[in-house]
Amino acid sequence: MNRLLLSFFLILISQFTFAQNGIRGILVDADDQSPLEYASVALYNASDSTLVAGTVTAADGSFSIGPQKRGNYYLNAQFMGYDSKTISNISLEKSKLVNLNTILLSANQQLMEEVEVTGKKFTTMHKIDRQVFEAANFQASQGGTAVDVLRNLPSVSINANGDISVRGATGFVVMINGKPVQSDANMILSQLPANSVQNIELVTAPSAKYDPEGKAGLINIITSKGATDGTFVQLNTKIGAPSIENYDNKENPQRYGADFTINHRKNKWDLSLGASYLRNDIAGRREGNVYTMREDTTTFFPSDGERSFVEKAYSGRFTLGYTPNKANNFSLGFYGGKRSKDRTADIIYYDNHQTVNGEEIYSMQYYNENLRIRRGDFVLGSFDYSHNFENDSKLSTSFLYEYTMLGGPTTNMNLGYPDTDFVYQDEYNTNDNPLHGTRFQVDYQAAPWSIGSFEAGYQFRNLNHTGDFVYERKNNETGEFELVPEFSSNVDLSRQIHSAYGQLSGEKGKWSYAAGLRLEFMDRELDLMDKAGTVDTTYYYNFIKPYPSASLQYAINDELRLKAAYSKRVERTTTFKMNPFPEREHSETLEQGDPTLLPEFIDLTEIGVVKDFGNNSFFATTYYRNVQNLVNRVNTVYNDTILNRIYSNVGRGRSLGIETGVELNPTPWWQLFAGGNLYKYHIKGEFDNRPVDTSSWVYSINANTSFDLTSTLSLQWTINYLSKRNTAQGEDSRFLSPNLTIKKSFLDDRLSTTLQWLNMDMGLLDTNEQRITTWRPDEFYTTTNYVYEVDMIMINISYTLNRTKNKSRFIKSEFGEKEF
Repeated sequence: MNRLLLSFFLILISQFTFAQNGIRGILVDADDQSPLEYASVALYNASDSTLVAGTVTAADGSFSIGPQKRGNYYLNAQFMGYDSKTISNISLEKSKLVNLNTILLSANQQLMEEVEVTGKKFTTMHKIDRQVFEAANFQASQGGTAVDVLRNLPSVSINANGDISVRGATGFVVMINGKPVQSDANMILSQLPANSVQNIELVTAPSAKYDPEGKAGLINIITSKGATDGTFVQLNTKIGAPSIENYDNKENPQRYGADFTINHRKNKWDLSLGASYLRNDIAGRREGNVYTMREDTTTFFPSDGERSFVEKAYSGRFTLGYTPNKANNFSLGFYGGKRSKDRTADIIYYDNHQTVNGEEIYSMQYYNENLRIRRGDFVLGSFDYSHNFENDSKLSTSFLYEYTMLGGPTTNMNLGYPDTDFVYQDEYNTNDNPLHGTRFQVDYQAAPWSIGSFEAGYQFRNLNHTGDFVYERKNNETGEFELVPEFSSNVDLSRQIHSAYGQLSGEKGKWSYAAGLRLEFMDRELDLMDKAGTVDTTYYYNFIKPYPSASLQYAINDELRLKAAYSKRVERTTTFKMNPFPEREHSETLEQGDPTLLPEFIDLTEIGVVKDFGNNSFFATTYYRNVQNLVNRVNTVYNDTILNRIYSNVGRGRSLGIETGVELNPTPWWQLFAGGNLYKYHIKGEFDNRPVDTSSWVYSINANTSFDLTSTLSLQWTINYLSKRNTAQGEDSRFLSPNLTIKKSFLDDRLSTTLQWLNMDMGLLDTNEQRITTWRPDEFYTTTNYVYEVDMIMINISYTLNRTKNKSRFIKSEFGEKEF
């Protein structure tokens, strides 16, 4: 199989590496040599000045115009705030590649002054395969993390538990500066300071060039960047005011943090250093009611109590880049740190009782003291190398290694109430989960040829994740903790993935297109053993699967574009979702996985339109997503007072919807950005030999409006709303989060302070809470309302030295973040 994939890769390269004509170059600022991204480049016929082709520059200022007919042309380059430049006497032959190398654009001082007075950055830019969002326009995110930036995007929604979804799907891949990582999105994004994010690129239908993981596509985080040479320094602090609401938690939440980034670039060297610390506690409580039915016996256990989080994270990053010449680039990176998330769920079960044929048998109340600690210590190292050939083709390689130690205990004590000295049950479970992961990748970009540009690549990923799960229960007579074998286990998961792809993209007149195919071989092996040594089972799963993709765009004119795309994806299963040995989450639930769990396979099709009108814009995209082997967390009755939550393939999930967004600038000092997503979600299949068939309409709204009160003082109000949503066994209620931000800048915008009022509520709106309800006729009913902190006041202070000089690049976790 390995030889087959390698042969496929070599054949693809050999077929498309011959030279063809075309034009390439790089646009940079004439003063500081910084690359100019999103600059316009147009090619004209020299004989009649008709427009032949056009494009925009990439993040590094580079551009490429595909093959054209033999003849004479001239090229015009433009960028807002700069004088345009025309390159004359361009002669194209049949097999001649014209490399214009570096093109310098000089700033137009008069125009720059006008832009300073009347101009405003667009929040959204639409490209053939992605939407690009300007992070600085979301003031409520300042001082927070990339998660706080994401919640403003039209297709993104975040619920009360912090779960991020795109068009209703929680699985997506995160990329940092174009480098894909296969890690838990929530944990990656919550580690990245919002101040360091320049743009967020949302790719809902990725091409075959990218790893196919993630049923919602991918999110590419672009960090700030600027001049070629210079030193960039940014310092940020975050301080939270004491809580306004009282949730009767044992400890008062604390919120503070700081981070810094230093980036020094000089000639051939590029050095980046960074460190961060964040303490971000959230107070809260939960209200619940559960009852189970077994024949003629019904057991009720309503509850009320604390549910809060203590979150700490600190890390250090280091990257060294070396560019000896234009043809070669080397990069070495390290990233390490610690993080923890402690969840306290101290619950009073105030009316636990049981009835038989309607007659009450007993009634009692008790206090459940529950603490779940989740920790992760990690070290990552990466090495990247790229080479540009004389014919303008490019070869890139990347290697990453990660070691992560995951784990943490859960303590669960059922005590008397109000006399908590009496112990009904004292249990303790822990786990040690060392993870080793490697990834190697090579990509080749051929020189332009007759019908476009061709790219090909190969990737190998290897994951080894072991787990030692120990569950103990205290013997109340001896005082000793004793092993509970049915809840204890050893787990060893290994997964190898080989994949190769080929992709063709290009432009022809008003058309832009891309099509590709990725072929993947995956081999998964899961070995399970209980602590008693009586069960030792190995589960195997492998497949060979193609992942095709295609995208097409037609520019009717400069202000109106039509788009269409198709992408096949996969959502892989994580270790904890495959471990069948139950974990005691808290008094009323166990949680376990399924060792035979299949990955989800996704087909996504979308059609959209983008319309610009003056300083305003509008877009709309209709989409259809079909998910096979849909994974849901479903419940069964374990005993009279405990439900068993199981991750299972429940069938097929379908989403048919429309996503829209509008950006309006009614006046120079007032801006409105709003987006919404409406779709019908249908789940059909079966679980535990019972049919599953449920559907509902779901919608979300993310909107903000900004007012520039003065040139240095602005105000922004944001609202995030998610409607109720159906699940395989019930529904989740609506979720609301409004925020108000005031920002003041000093020292020519180098120093800024931001005052935030997060989760505005004032006792009127039921903000930052969500009810989750599940049921199964004649077996159980459970409903839990999670109520988290509202009316939070935060102050953020940021100071930047040489703000246009930042070009830092840091590596991120490939494997461990996902399991955390």
